[in-house]
Amino acid sequence: MNKLPSHKRAQILHLLVEGNSMRATARIADVAFNTVDKLFIEAGQACAAYQDKTLLNLRCKRLQLDEIWSFVYAKEKNVQMAKSAPENAGDVWTWVAIDADTKLVPSWRIGDRSSETGLAFVDDLAKRLANRVQITSDGHRAYLEAIEGAFGGDVDYAMLVKLYGASPESSKGRYSPAECTGAIKTRIEGYPDPRYVSTSYAERQNLTMRMSIRRFTRLTNAFSKKIEKHALSVALHYMHYNFARIHNTLRISPAMAAGVTDKLWSVADIVAMIDAGEKSN
Repeated sequence: MNKLPSHKRAQILHLLVEGNSMRATARIADVAFNTVDKLFIEAGQACAAYQDKTLLNLRCKRLQLDEIWSFVYAKEKNVQMAKSAPENAGDVWTWVAIDADTKLVPSWRIGDRSSETGLAFVDDLAKRLANRVQITSDGHRAYLEAIEGAFGGDVDYAMLVKLYGASPESSKGRYSPAECTGAIKTRIEGYPDPRYVSTSYAERQNLTMRMSIRRFTRLTNAFSKKIEKHALSVALHYMHYNFARIHNTLRISPAMAAGVTDKLWSVADIVAMIDAGEKSN
């Protein structure tokens, strides 16, 4: 069976995790689109499986939770007019947890913004932790039931509810998004330290996703056509982010800071991990 050499596979994955689209990657790497697509699927599946079994027994202290919007096939308002739209077409949310100290992303979930998705997300997160943590979320009410169901009373939990008001531009007759005018810190469970009630790292992580995953870029034509590939792109992104990317303030990768690995991975290491998984199967 013909197979690309490891250095070419690494080049393709490196292009993808740095925000290039599938077709742009195929052009730059001088390979067929189907070659990129096949490797992308293999890589996404391997990265999801590896992190699922590795990101366990984590000693996080302060976690921040947030959701980031994207869409599959068409935006929700356009799904009815779209031709041959798949079952899961429309708005999609990626729920993300980030460790405020190590910047590790221990858990994420692709789905809608319902309580059911929130329950699945927080339940998975809770199973990966080794100790009591402080959690901050935004004001999305789905978190109330989800965190209570997953942690019970064994958590220090606060919500950061942002307040929005009309922007100066709107008073001049021009459209402008509402501006954040403040935030209310609300204790929900336990004894969260008010100094660390924040979602700033989670919000910054959302920007990293939009810059690193072409499918998340606003006003793009590189959006996901199937939710399965949307999920694979997130798994590949977080494999690179957690293990192979030096965080500017930490000077090491989040996985190293969290004690999950003792080395900085390269994209070549990710390729080797994928190859090892293929051989074991």
